[in-house]
Amino acid sequence: MTQEIEMEYKNLLTEAEFTRLQQGLPFPEDAQLQVNHYFETNNFALKELGCALRIREKNGVFTSTLKEPHPQGLLETHDGLSDHEAEQWLNENISPKNNIAKRMIAHNIDADELIYYGSLTTRRRELDYSDVLLVLDYSTYHGYNDYELEIEAESEPAGLKAMHDIMKDFSINKRHTPNKIQRFFNSVPANNRHHKSD
Repeated sequence: MTQEIEMEYKNLLTEAEFTRLQQGLPFPEDAQLQVNHYFETNNFALKELGCALRIREKNGVFTSTLKEPHPQGLLETHDGLSDHEAEQWLNENISPKNNIAKRMIAHNIDADELIYYGSLTTRRRELDYSDVLLVLDYSTYHGYNDYELEIEAESEPAGLKAMHDIMKDFSINKRHTPNKIQRFFNSVPANNRHHKSD
C-alpha cells in the first residue's frame, strides 16, 4: 500500500508516567529501534502546507513518507528506498520516487530545494489493546528526549475512548502534544537552519 489514512491520538508523558505504563501493561520488554530522518526546504514550504517529509529506518529497511493534512487525520504517501537511495538523500542528493514525487509536484515543491535537517531516534514498544494499537515511545533528538503514548485506531470514538480510559487508569495528565516532526523542528538550533549549498 502506497497511501493510507492515519488516525493517531498522542499524549506526552513524564518519565514516571512512562514507567507506570510500561510496567502496568504487557508491553514487550525489548523496544524496537527506529530512526526518522527529516527533510524540509529552507523556508519551511512543507510546514506552511501542513506537510512533512521523512525517511524512516527500521530493521534495516528505509521508507520515505510524505504526510499531508486530511479531513480524517493524515494522508501518508510511501515509497521504499534502497540503502543507496537513502544514503543519497542523507547526503542532500534528494530524489523522491514515484508516489511522493507526484504529491510534491501537486504542491509545487521542488525536490532541489529540500535540505536534510537531522534525525530523531525512537525506542518503540507496541501493544494490541482491545481494538486499538498502543504505542509507547522514548525519543531522542538534538540533545532532547521525550516520552509519549500514541494510540492508533480505526475510528475516532475508539481512539478517544482508549486514550481517556488509559489516562484515567494510570493517572496521566493530558498535555498538548505536537507530533514528532513538530517537536524535532522546534528543537533545531537556529544555526542549523541553513541554506542549501549550490
